Amino acid sequence: MSVADIQVEEHLAHDDHEHHEQSFISKYIFSTDHKTIAKQFLITGIFWAIIGGALSIIFRLQLGFPEMQLDWLRPILGKWITEGGKLDSEFYLALVTMHGTIMVFFVLTAGLSGTFSNFLIPLQIGARDMASGFMNMLSYWFFFLSGLVMFISLFLETGPASGGWTVYPPLSALPQAIQGSGAGMTMWLVAMVFFIVSTLLGGINYITTVINMRTEGMSFSRLPLTIWAFFITAVIGLLSFPVLVAAALLLVFDRSFGTSFYLSEIYINGEALPNVGGSPILYQHLFWFLGHPEVYIVILPALGITSEIISTNSRKPIFGYRAMIGSILAIAFLSFIVWAHHMFVTGLNPFLGSIFMFLTLIIAVPSAVKAFNYITTLWKGNIVFTPAMLFSIGLVSFFISGGLTGLFLGNSAVDISLHDTYFVVAHFHLVMGSASFFGLLAGVYHWFPKMFGRMMDNRLGFIHFWMTFVGVYLVFFPLHYIGIAGFPRRYYSFTSFDAFSSFADLNSFVSVAAIVTFGAQFIFLFNFFYSMYRGRRAPQNPWKSNTLEWTTPVEPGHGNWPGAIPKVYRWPYDYSKPGAAEDFIPQHIPFSQTPESNLPHESEAAKTEGSAQVNETK
Repeated sequence: MSVADIQVEEHLAHDDHEHHEQSFISKYIFSTDHKTIAKQFLITGIFWAIIGGALSIIFRLQLGFPEMQLDWLRPILGKWITEGGKLDSEFYLALVTMHGTIMVFFVLTAGLSGTFSNFLIPLQIGARDMASGFMNMLSYWFFFLSGLVMFISLFLETGPASGGWTVYPPLSALPQAIQGSGAGMTMWLVAMVFFIVSTLLGGINYITTVINMRTEGMSFSRLPLTIWAFFITAVIGLLSFPVLVAAALLLVFDRSFGTSFYLSEIYINGEALPNVGGSPILYQHLFWFLGHPEVYIVILPALGITSEIISTNSRKPIFGYRAMIGSILAIAFLSFIVWAHHMFVTGLNPFLGSIFMFLTLIIAVPSAVKAFNYITTLWKGNIVFTPAMLFSIGLVSFFISGGLTGLFLGNSAVDISLHDTYFVVAHFHLVMGSASFFGLLAGVYHWFPKMFGRMMDNRLGFIHFWMTFVGVYLVFFPLHYIGIAGFPRRYYSFTSFDAFSSFADLNSFVSVAAIVTFGAQFIFLFNFFYSMYRGRRAPQNPWKSNTLEWTTPVEPGHGNWPGAIPKVYRWPYDYSKPGAAEDFIPQHIPFSQTPESNLPHESEAAKTEGSAQVNETK
């Protein structure tokens, strides 16, 4: 019996199972279908992006207009608006903490990787579903539970966690130090443990599916770069996130059980605490061992999405396919051995600092390979400017401009003066935050037809792109300047510093730009939800793409393909091939059907295909 026959029989058995009527709850709530779970991650990520963005607007109002009366926010923020109509200074720290936590973990990790790893891995490798649908479902519901705990913490009497998104001890380890180090910090730690469980369940599933469930002919050298990015991202997460669990567990011990892992010789209000022998630097080592790989957990999926979209819309093969894979692998390896560049000002041994500085600068090489390969793919391409293509090009722009400022911060001598200034804020918001967010938006615009069977409105997409792209640069480019001038991060107000008074207008400008950029996202929200129900019906392959997901029905059911899973014969980037009848040749088209465009080794493969088909028929 041939492989195709086995696949058909498997599908028929699967269909018999699917004929049992599913309830709304089993189909849309506790679903095991990877496509539905991907949509759950996406919608939840959009919700958290609105919350995280709104929090940033509130603290930007404080920074840009420190004398503004904010009584109009009292119905929302309650006692956190003081009697004088000002934002409470402790709550300001909570806003910064929750904004960072939400955007890094709930939006750019779960919202991006959870959505597109779930949606694309089975479709692009030729699998019916994930290796374990049940584990996949659990990964979403642990994420949902994590978000629920974090959301509830926003309404605590003492406020949410307020120790910065990195929750450094001793501030985070001492409930009596600040209101936000009480119950809010406890809920932050609980939420993060649930979140890490979700990430590990998802990562195990992604890795297992890619290794074991590829369709016939889908070798690793024929995988789309999206799959390579998701696969390596899952490996990074599986190795690094457990370290954050260890850091959080030790922090819980210090907070609740009297241990001294992170505490030593602490005085509060003149009273000496009994803790001796600990070191807050230990926490920083543990946190940043996850924290720096987390940067690439966030950016690699966005880069993978960008690779697919740029190649498809340039109508050209991706430049340097093997170099792109090599750069992903190099980034993954180096990401684990550069964590201490976040710690140059902690008293780190200068010799060790020089080692970490060298490794940090080395990681710029594979990152530059990716940037050059994107530019070379675009060069002289027959470019189609869809909204997804514009957001992908925007990502490349942020990746380059934000990456260049990373060279300053990677140099320990320069970092000492720039550390904990707005220069750092500007750098990581460009290279990680904005670039990854643009990757998320590019992916939504590109695969929306496959997700929902309808097309988003291109005109609204173009308006959304230009307002967001220009807005991001207007927000974060000036922050480099005021960072060099010495503006420190996490300060509630700069009005008492005469040296900074000359930058008041620039701070106000940044806040206005942030408000306009945040407002532009509601254009996307309208386009997304309106198009979901009222958008133009999508054709099967609207972008004339080569990857396998476009061979499924417009709205694939549970199981993805109604018949046998297509066999793969070629790599995913056969665009504008000389001699071909069309400017794209999908992966499932045999070489025997394209003799006019075959290279010599492909013509030899076509003969092998013919022999295999004869044997299958016998």
